[in-house]
Amino acid sequence: MYEEGGQYSVWIRQPSASNTSAVCSHAVDENPRNAFLPVQEVTPTCAPDHEDPKPKQTRLRSLDTFRGFSLTVMVFVNYGGGGYWFFEHAPWNGLTVADLVMPWFVFIIGTSVVLAFRSMRRKGVSRVQLLRKLTWRTVVLLLLGFCFLNYSPKDGPLSWSWLRVPGVLQRLGFTYCVLSLMQMAWGQRPVPARASRCWSAVQDLTPYWPEWVFIVLLETLWLCLTFLLPVPNCPAGYLGAGGIGDYGQHPNCTGGAAGYIDRWMFGDNMYRWPTCRELYRTTQPFDPEGILGTINSVVMGFMGMQAGKIILCYRGNNLQMLSRFLAWAVVLGASAAVLSKCTRDGGFIPVNKNLWSLSYVACMGCFSFLLLGAMYVVIDLKGWWGGRPFIYPGMNSILVYVGHSLLGFYFPFSWEIRYQDSHWERLFQGLWGTSLWVLVAFLLYRKKFFLKI
Repeated sequence: MYEEGGQYSVWIRQPSASNTSAVCSHAVDENPRNAFLPVQEVTPTCAPDHEDPKPKQTRLRSLDTFRGFSLTVMVFVNYGGGGYWFFEHAPWNGLTVADLVMPWFVFIIGTSVVLAFRSMRRKGVSRVQLLRKLTWRTVVLLLLGFCFLNYSPKDGPLSWSWLRVPGVLQRLGFTYCVLSLMQMAWGQRPVPARASRCWSAVQDLTPYWPEWVFIVLLETLWLCLTFLLPVPNCPAGYLGAGGIGDYGQHPNCTGGAAGYIDRWMFGDNMYRWPTCRELYRTTQPFDPEGILGTINSVVMGFMGMQAGKIILCYRGNNLQMLSRFLAWAVVLGASAAVLSKCTRDGGFIPVNKNLWSLSYVACMGCFSFLLLGAMYVVIDLKGWWGGRPFIYPGMNSILVYVGHSLLGFYFPFSWEIRYQDSHWERLFQGLWGTSLWVLVAFLLYRKKFFLKI
């Protein structure tokens, strides 16, 4: 009856001879104020899990564009990249354009998990429903990767003795599962309605300290296994390619602990054509989507989750949001520079996509924050660009990725190259096949068909 800030008058009539009970009446002199107004004002930017259940939906077009850009480059690379070396994966240490796209995709998964879970929680989706959804998505990604994308007709008759177990979609599925469980367990924490200046500076960090503890422990595990695990006939902490590398001193040590763990776990069910095989003449199998690398894939996805938290907490303050994006880019870029000593082979931990080394993840995190921030300014903030044509494959990423992987060796997406020594035909074929998939995504966008799992 009585609410905060209101002013009331109350009259109590004493009992009389005819009426032995007291009579109480009241009047409102001044209406109460809305005590929850500060919460309602702060909630949209700092506590998204407690917003009004039916707000106006705004899709972050820059995120779809970033996803589509990454996927388009990935398709072009997988279609040969015009035969140029910088569109091929680095043989071992180092960085090329081809090495950029998968970490970007993992980063986007992390950001999407935060934004999607926030949206579903606002719609009243229960934790059980969230768990079912993430389990379904994980299983579908694992099955798609294992049953459809790990085998090509050009590999010859299928044999379970050599069928590859790890893979790109398997890694993405596992990473998505871990990130989603983290978000369910620790990512739905409320933020105080009235935030002091000091609290405002860390409101995207401190409420989620259990996630940070988990990630630090995970990275500590990677460091301990990488540098302390005894590998037979190999020096501790070896990060080289083996073969004739390092003057042929460690020919059977390809990948160090990472390769050893994968060979022990999977045997011959690994990738048979690692990028180091031709240059370093290696004889040991090595899988770039192995177990240790998947640990750092989760770390990469966590950086994307941090970007998502920044977007939710500071979207009403673009300067704050972009400043934090830039700060993360500087910290991660500096970390990568220190770990690699700005060299290809001479650093403490070289930048290496095959190993998904810590310096590689830090470097890719730097690029991801810069790219997402730049696209946010150009697309969502200023409206200078609508994200076309990359936004189309970005909104149908599963269909484009699986489709280009299954049909990439068939006409009209590719054909037999007649002029092997020329880049022209290779470049045209790569651009043609990639453009066809962008066109397919555009037509599906027009039909409002989006393949979701």
